[in-house]
Amino acid sequence: MSKPLTGKVALVTGGSRGLGAATVRLLAEQGADVAFTYVSSEKQAQAVVDEVRGKGANAVAFRSDQADTSQAPALIDDVVAHFGGLDILVNNAAISVAGTVDDPDADTAALDRMHATNYLGVIAVIRAAARVLRTGGRIITVSSGLGSRVGTPGLADYSATKSGIERYTMGVARDLGPRDITANVVEAGLMDGGMEPPDPETLKVLLGSLSLQRMGHPDEIAAAIAFLASPAASYVTGAVLDAHGGYNA
Repeated sequence: MSKPLTGKVALVTGGSRGLGAATVRLLAEQGADVAFTYVSSEKQAQAVVDEVRGKGANAVAFRSDQADTSQAPALIDDVVAHFGGLDILVNNAAISVAGTVDDPDADTAALDRMHATNYLGVIAVIRAAARVLRTGGRIITVSSGLGSRVGTPGLADYSATKSGIERYTMGVARDLGPRDITANVVEAGLMDGGMEPPDPETLKVLLGSLSLQRMGHPDEIAAAIAFLASPAASYVTGAVLDAHGGYNA
């Protein structure tokens, strides 16, 4: 099996389950040493580490809460101390909180935590990683089809966080291009085993809006991430790769 990422060090935020875990596995299969973060699911995180190591690859998990932006520099320092450098950053960690903007009972604390995790936290990790990413490095930010088109009520805040990190990543591509570091976005779609799915009626509407009209699998989106991390994508930067079943078609 080809291992195009041999010799590379990757960090995947939110890597203990779902798309994050699928990405950790695939990058490790392709030869990378992989660090990943988790917040509370220590048992799941260790299971991913054990699985990767059991296949002869290298992985390590770090507890880090992306909603606390002050933790980002220490996280990057820990990865570099453990593996000796950093080549690939996958900004995957995110949470989802729904609610219409006129809801008098909206959980504003939960919404604020979502903004901190999905937007400010991503920025903090990118800023910290930018100090140490090696020449030819890769930054891949996981967004959502909702970053381009909201489509249904109750998703204004979540959509805003995703749209924001997409534009930020475009700016990162400009800033770090002179160092031969690429920055791209993968717009992910509804996935089996991903975040908590919306209510059945909303899910029906969302699936009906897709060209493929089915849930995706984390491995399908991880493949898009791995492509952008690979040498094959060396001249791709500032791009948005749709992996959401045709939500925008």
